[in-house]
Amino acid sequence: MQDVSPQPPASRGQRTVINPLDKASKVEGHWQQRVIAEMNDYQFKVARIEGDFVWHQHADTDETFIVLEGELRIDLRDGSLLLHAGDMAVVPKGVEHKPYAAAEVKLLLIEPRGVVNTGDLQSERTAPNDIWI
Repeated sequence: MQDVSPQPPASRGQRTVINPLDKASKVEGHWQQRVIAEMNDYQFKVARIEGDFVWHQHADTDETFIVLEGELRIDLRDGSLLLHAGDMAVVPKGVEHKPYAAAEVKLLLIEPRGVVNTGDLQSERTAPNDIWI
């Protein structure tokens, strides 16, 4: 069972050692982002993903993807990015994208607090925000 909370720990993950891969392994279900730390107004979120996501964009912020385990393809309207464990990519604000994982991927996302995972689109893949693990 995962240890989740809608409230950040008092430390907000600061001054402590956090293993993102270990935290990602504790997330129940796919496409459910969980916050593991905050820095200023940015959150570090882990997720387990598999399959196709939805086309979406974030009008006001860039989004950073860091693959911890597996292989992630980020489709863009003009091509795609293929990331392996240890790789990262930044999708600029306003750029439509669609993550895809043929097999399970564990990843770390970095984005401002409050960013909705499906951007400007509400769908069955929209996850609750600001849930800590």
